[in-house]
Amino acid sequence: MRASIMDAPHSMRVGTWEVPQIGSEDVLVQVKAAGLCAGDMYFYLGKNPYAQYPQICGHEIAGIVAEVGPAVTDLEVGTAVVVEPFVGCGTCYPCRVGKSNCCANLQIIGVHRPGGYAEYVTAPATHIHRVPANMSMTRASFVEPLAIGVQSCRRGEVTTGEQVLVLGCGPIGLAIIEVALARGASVLAVDTLPTRLETAASLGAEPLPAGEHLLQMILDKTNGEGMPVVIEATGNARVMEQTVELVAAGGRIVIVGLVPAGIGVTFPGLDYTRKEMTVVGSRASVNCFPEALELLASNRITYPNLATEFSLWDAPNVFATLAKDPAAVHKSVFLA
Repeated sequence: MRASIMDAPHSMRVGTWEVPQIGSEDVLVQVKAAGLCAGDMYFYLGKNPYAQYPQICGHEIAGIVAEVGPAVTDLEVGTAVVVEPFVGCGTCYPCRVGKSNCCANLQIIGVHRPGGYAEYVTAPATHIHRVPANMSMTRASFVEPLAIGVQSCRRGEVTTGEQVLVLGCGPIGLAIIEVALARGASVLAVDTLPTRLETAASLGAEPLPAGEHLLQMILDKTNGEGMPVVIEATGNARVMEQTVELVAAGGRIVIVGLVPAGIGVTFPGLDYTRKEMTVVGSRASVNCFPEALELLASNRITYPNLATEFSLWDAPNVFATLAKDPAAVHKSVFLA
C-alpha cells in the first residue's frame, strides 16, 4: 500500500509499505482522513521520546471498515469509523485499574505500530468507534484530539461556572478550550503567538498574552486568588513550573504537555502544603471517545472548522513547512 513514511528526523517520503494483516479480533480500516498533531511533529523533529524509525505516523484517524476478523460481529464492511490509537495490554496494573492509556506495555498506533498516514491501518475492534451519520471524515478525525480535551477536563474536574486557565493554544489547547466551554466553564487562554490567541478568542475564550505580566493579570482578574483550574498544554518545562504561581490555593493543575525525556520540572515544595493544590497528569484519553463523538455530533464544537485539508501524499511537504514555521498552518488534516 501507499504511505507517507518517516525514515528519520526531518526525513519523510511517500513510499510503499506492506498492507497490515488483521487478527481474529481486529479491523482493517481504509483511511479517509488523518490529522497532524504535535506528537506527529515531535516524531518528525526527532523530539518524540518514544520514536523509532522508519514509521508511519498519524493517530487521529477516520475511515471506512475494509475488513473484519472472524471474531468481530458488531462491525460491517463499509461502516464509517474512527480509531482509538492507545492500545493497552489489559493485564498490567494501570490496565487493571482502568488506566489503559498509561499501560506499562502500551502500543500507540502511529508511534509503536503503523498509523494512519497510509491507505490502510489496523486496530483491535475494541478501539473502533462508529461515526454518526452525516459527519464528514475531516470532522471525524477530530475525535482523538477532542478526546484529549475531554480527558484533561475530567482530570481537572472542570464544572459549570468555574474559571479555567489554558496555557497553550495549539491544536490540543484549543480542544481543551472547547471542551471546557462546553462544560459551562469560562476560559482564559494564554499563548505567545497572536494568531493562536485570535483563534482561541474566536472559540469563546478570553485571550491573554504570555509574558512577565501574566501572573499579575491573573491575580487582577481573580481578586488576588489565582485560577481554580490551570491546564498546561505547551510542553514547556518553565510553563509547567509557572502553573503553581497561577493556581489558586485549593485549586487543580493538569499537566498535558510533553517534555523531552530527562527534563525535570521543579515545583516549590512549600506550596504543596501552603496551597494544598492538586497536581495531576493527563495522558491522551481513556473511555473518552464516546463523549468526544457526542460533542462533535451536537455541533457544540467549532474547532474542526479551522482545519486546512491536504492530500496525504503531500504530507512530506507539509511537515517540512511546519518545521520551519509552526504557525504556517494551524491544523492540518490529510485526506487519502
